[in-house]
Amino acid sequence: MKEPFQHPPLIHKLGQFGRREWLRIGMAAGIAGPFGFAPKPALSMGDLRQVQSPISGFGRAKTVIMLFHLGGPPQHETWDPKPLAPESIRGNFKPISTTVPGIQYCELMPLAARHAKDICVLRSCTTADNAHSSSGYWMLTGVPHQPLQTENAKVGFPNDHPSFGALIRHLRPDKPGVPSSITLPDHIWNTGGIPWPGQDGGFLGRLSDPWLVHCDPSKKDFEIAGLSFPEGIEPERIMDRAQLWETFAKRFPGHTPSQSRQMRDAFAMIRTGPIAKAFRIHEENEKTRERYGANRWGQSLLLTRRLVESGVPFIQVNWTRLPGDTDDSPAWDTHNNNAKRCKDHLLPISDLAFSALIEDLKIRGLLDSTLIVWTGEFGRSPKHNGGGGRDHWGHAFSGAICGAGVRGGQVIGSTDRQGAFVKDDPVSPQDLRATMLHAMGIGPDTELMDPLQRPIPASRGIVIPKVFEG
Repeated sequence: MKEPFQHPPLIHKLGQFGRREWLRIGMAAGIAGPFGFAPKPALSMGDLRQVQSPISGFGRAKTVIMLFHLGGPPQHETWDPKPLAPESIRGNFKPISTTVPGIQYCELMPLAARHAKDICVLRSCTTADNAHSSSGYWMLTGVPHQPLQTENAKVGFPNDHPSFGALIRHLRPDKPGVPSSITLPDHIWNTGGIPWPGQDGGFLGRLSDPWLVHCDPSKKDFEIAGLSFPEGIEPERIMDRAQLWETFAKRFPGHTPSQSRQMRDAFAMIRTGPIAKAFRIHEENEKTRERYGANRWGQSLLLTRRLVESGVPFIQVNWTRLPGDTDDSPAWDTHNNNAKRCKDHLLPISDLAFSALIEDLKIRGLLDSTLIVWTGEFGRSPKHNGGGGRDHWGHAFSGAICGAGVRGGQVIGSTDRQGAFVKDDPVSPQDLRATMLHAMGIGPDTELMDPLQRPIPASRGIVIPKVFEG
């Protein structure tokens, strides 16, 4: 990604975090281990006790969906319009009323505005980090990158904490034929194909890596190789091969446990079929497909709804580059022509698919058990640069959360008149992580063991009570 137009000082507004918060951040950042180590949980799954939290919404989510908008969505053109700011700050667009009196979104989100009663907007997200990959690492793992402000950050120690999806796969192992964590339609990367850290199992090991599915569900010939029987081979032959593999694995102990698990998972998916069926997106009627949008992002969200129905506990959908994106302003990294890209490209696609997902899940009776998290790695600068774009801004940005016991029709936190800094109720990445765990019925203090056999909590954040209680 292109370097930011401005690099605002980190020291500004650091006072928004208390002493306890900074101690918690420092402790979280200091605990790490070598990449690829696979420790056991501090408690076996049979002994794990899920104590009911006094905060409502505990365990309501059978599935969590994270919609990750690579590049950094502008808060001004989405959830936090600033109509009283100068034009150089507020931009070209006006706020519009939603179905909730007193709550406004940017006019580029008219469909989301119709679902405001279901949506809880987070206007006070913050990392104070203006680099894509290090701020993104914090958002994906709930742990600050060492150091902050690091672009093209490397994968591995000391920044090898597990992603949320990896944590879920570690604590809630795959069921036969159904992985507990899937990432699609691509992994997150910077210009040059440089992957971000924080997308895998980290110190939990490769067996905790989310299933990464590279795909484009909008293609007419879309299919996932390996999720059906090879042409010309009968199911009986596949089952014979599975039995032969099990016999071989027992007789020759030199095989690795990961190979055995992968083979069992592969055969289970072919035998039971819920995931294979979910990926047969061509079975959807055309009206439904059109409702989500005829593009990679829209069809990925439709595919996500199908994966929810198949019982996958966690799904992360990454907004990566679409056809026509350029290196100077790819995805949501709108360094140039921010207004045009938001109006003609980004928001029409995003607003359509997001509203379709909410509506579709609600009609099918799934929204009450599905948590949707709308986020990115940071926001955009309040002031436009010389190219009509907005640059990197981690001091204050917006997100949204809905479903699974979330109290919709509210806004948590606020920013100053320019949308530059958080005024109240700051939301840190670790707090968002704790809130997602809470919704899944997992206490944030659930312990794992790091590579040195030290107990480490699943999140050092705190559950945001207002999300569920208002």
